[in-house]
Amino acid sequence: MKFTLSWLKSHLDTSASLDEILYALTDLGLEVEEVQNPEETLGRFTIGLITAAEKHPDADKLRVCTVQTDEGERQIICGAPNARAGIRVVVAKPGDYVPGIDTTIQVGKIRGIESQGMMCSGRELEVSDDHEGIIELPEDAQVGQRYIDYAGLNDPMVYIKVTPNRPDALGVRGIARDLAARGLGTLKPLEVVPVPGAFPCPVSVTLAPEVADTACPHFVGRVIRGVTNGPSPDWLQRRLIAIGLRPISALVDITNLFTFDLNRPLHVFDAGKVQGGLVVRSALEGESLLALDGKTYALRPGMTVIADDAGVESLGGVMGGEASGCSEATTEVFLEAAFFDPILTATTGRALRINSDARYRFERGIDPAFTADGIELATRMILDLCGGEASDVVVAGAAPDTTRAYRLDPARVVSLVGMDIPEAEQRATLEALGFTLEGDMATPPSWRPDVLGQADLIEEVARIASLTKLVGKPLLRGDAGVPGTILTPMQVRERAARRMLAALGYNECVTYSFIDRASAELFGGGEEAARIENPISSEMTHMRPDLLPGLLAAAARNQARGFADLALFEVGPAFHGGEPGEQHLQAAGLLIGASAPRDTFASRRPVDIYDAKADAEAVLSAIGAPAKVQITRKGPGWGHPGRSGAMALGPKVLCAFGEVHPKVLRAMDVKGPAVAFTLFLEAAPFPKAKTPTRPALVLSDLQSVDRDFAFVVDAGVEALTLVNAAAGADKALIESVRVFDQFAGEKAEAQMGAGKKSLAITVRLQPQARTLTEEEIAAVSAKIIEKVAKATGGSLRG
Repeated sequence: MKFTLSWLKSHLDTSASLDEILYALTDLGLEVEEVQNPEETLGRFTIGLITAAEKHPDADKLRVCTVQTDEGERQIICGAPNARAGIRVVVAKPGDYVPGIDTTIQVGKIRGIESQGMMCSGRELEVSDDHEGIIELPEDAQVGQRYIDYAGLNDPMVYIKVTPNRPDALGVRGIARDLAARGLGTLKPLEVVPVPGAFPCPVSVTLAPEVADTACPHFVGRVIRGVTNGPSPDWLQRRLIAIGLRPISALVDITNLFTFDLNRPLHVFDAGKVQGGLVVRSALEGESLLALDGKTYALRPGMTVIADDAGVESLGGVMGGEASGCSEATTEVFLEAAFFDPILTATTGRALRINSDARYRFERGIDPAFTADGIELATRMILDLCGGEASDVVVAGAAPDTTRAYRLDPARVVSLVGMDIPEAEQRATLEALGFTLEGDMATPPSWRPDVLGQADLIEEVARIASLTKLVGKPLLRGDAGVPGTILTPMQVRERAARRMLAALGYNECVTYSFIDRASAELFGGGEEAARIENPISSEMTHMRPDLLPGLLAAAARNQARGFADLALFEVGPAFHGGEPGEQHLQAAGLLIGASAPRDTFASRRPVDIYDAKADAEAVLSAIGAPAKVQITRKGPGWGHPGRSGAMALGPKVLCAFGEVHPKVLRAMDVKGPAVAFTLFLEAAPFPKAKTPTRPALVLSDLQSVDRDFAFVVDAGVEALTLVNAAAGADKALIESVRVFDQFAGEKAEAQMGAGKKSLAITVRLQPQARTLTEEEIAAVSAKIIEKVAKATGGSLRG
C-alpha cells in the first residue's frame, strides 16, 4: 500500500513529523517497507527563464539558449522543439543527477559549443510520461525557486506492507484511523451527502439467483450524463503518479483514487455502449471477455460477471471490459459499486492470472456497509470534476449483515498483555478504531472482518497501546523457591535419547513426516487411512510409518555426493493410522559404510548388526529402560532374515534392529550393506522410583569369580538360549554370561558327532555378603550345567 504524506494529512489532522509517523506505522503492525522522499531526487532542480534562443551553427535541431538561473545566466544547448525565448523551464545544473536518464550532468561541448546544464522534460524527472519537449511553467513560476516547491511535489511517498488480515489498511483513511487512535492526530470527519437524482436511472440492475446470496449480495449504481471526460486535475494526477499509477482520464482516475483512498473499488461503464440492463450472474460455458488490459480471457462457469444483452461486460471484483470502457468521447457513464465474495474473487483472479488493485482488495474483504456511501461520494466528485447530472440510484440486494459482538474483559487484557492499561483507555482505543461499545460488549466495525473473538479485542488494545512499553518482569517471585519441573517424563526421555545418539557419533536429521506410498509399504505402512488428502507432491502422499525411510533417503542423497560412511539418527513421531492419537514416538539410527576411517592399523571394518544392537542398548539404558530385555529373532519387516531381531519385555517390543534388507536398499537407492535400529520410546516402562537423580552406584568389595564352560549342543541351538539358561541358574549370584567361543563345521562334527557344535561361555559370579567357598562355586557350576542341559539338550564338553 502506497500513499503520500499530504494524502495522509487529507484524512489526519496532525503535526507529527514524518519520522514519528513512520515509527508509529511499523509499531502498529503496518510495517514501513520504503520511503521515497522527492527532496532527495528532485530537490536540486530549480526554475529558470530562457532569455535568448539561437539556432546552433552546426546543428539544425539544436538551439543555444541563454537561461537566467539562481546562479546567474548559463548557456545551455537544447534539442527540444519547444525551447524558445520567454518560457520558464526546469534547470539541471552541473553536478545534478537526472533520474529519468540515470545521468549526472557535467559541463560539456556539443558540436564545439559549451553547454552548462540541461533543461528537463517530465519523463527525465520521472514526474510524467511527457517527453515531447521540455517542461513549460506558467508566468507565476519564480526564477531560482525549487521546482518541487513550486509544483507541490515535495511530498514523501510511504510504502507499507499490509498483512492479509488488515484490509482496512488498504485505504489511506484506514491508515489515518490507526494513527489517530495512537494519538498522532485527529481523524477528519468524512461527510457523505447524498446526491439527489435528477431523472430515473435508464439502466436496470438484476442479481441472478446463483449470485444473490454469496457471490454478489449487494450492487449499487447510477447513470451520470453530460460528463466531460478530460484530464484529471493536477492534485489528483500527482497523487496517482506518486504511488506509481498512470493518470488516464478524469473518470478512470476518480475510480483509482477511491480504491486507494477509501478502499472502495468502483467501476465506470460507458452507458452509451451498454445494451439493455445489467445482470450480475455466473459465467456460461464458452464465454470470454476482452478486458481493459487488452487481453482476452476465457471464462469458466461459476465466475461472477456483469453482463448486458450483448454479453459479458465486466469480471466482478477483478477487471472491467474493453467494450464498455470509457474514453475521451464518453458523455454518459454508469457508475457501479458492489460487494463481491472474497473467496470467489480470489479463485477467479487466480484461475485467470489477473492481478488488479480491485481483486487485491475484494479478496481480502472490503467494507460491505460502505457500498452505498461510496457511490454518493464518487458521484459528487464526478460532478465536481466532470460536470453533468446524476440519475436516481438503483440498488439490487442488500449489504451483508456483519454484526457481531464480543465481551471486553479489562482485567483479562491487563493479565494477557502484561501492561497496566486502564479500562477507560481500553474503551477509548476501541471507540477510536470504530468499535461500538454497549456495556461490556464490543461490536467491531464493518470494515474489520479480521476481528472474530475476544482475543482480537485484546490484540487491538495492545497494538494501539504499543508493546514497546512492556517492562521486563521476572517470571518467579523472589520467595518462590525452586521451580518445579517443566518437561514431561516423555519429553525428558526424548531429550535423553537424542543426546545419547549424538554422543555415539550420529548426525541428527529432521525429515518430512510425509513419504511416498512405495516407501511407506516397505516399512509396513501405505494404507489408505494414512494417505494425505491434499499432498504437497507425489513423493509426499502418505504419513510415515517409521523414521527409517527418511533416513535412508537422506543417506542416498549423501552417497550421491560422495559420502560413503554415514551415521544418521532422528527422533520424532511415526504414524500407524490416520486418526488423532494414532502416532507414536520413535528414535531411529542408521549406519552405513565402515566403523572407522582408513588407517595404518587396519582397524576399519564394515558396520554390522552388533553395532546397531550395541547402540540401541545404549539408548535404552539412557532412557531408563530395564537392563535385562529379551532378544528375539522376530525382526522387523525391513530387516534381513537371520540378521535382524528385536528387544522386548514380554509381548512389548522396545526396539527393532538389524541389517536392512537388500530389496529395501535397492528401492531406496542406497548402496549397502546398512544396519539400523528403531526404538519405540513410549513402549519402555518408566522407572518406579520417581527421583530426579540416578540411583546410587553399588559396588561389591568382594572379588568376582569367572568360570568357563564348553557345551556340546545341536547345531541348530541358538547361543541366546544357552546364555539365558545359564543366567537363570542363580540370578542373585550370577552377574553376567558371555559367549567367547564357537566351534562348528566339519572339524567339529568329526570330533563331536554329526549335527553338533561347541559353545563356550564365561560365567561371572559376584558375591555380595562373603567370599565364595569352593563348595559353593561347585554347587553353582553344577546348577548351570543342569539348566543348560535341560534347556538345550547339550552336555559339558570333555
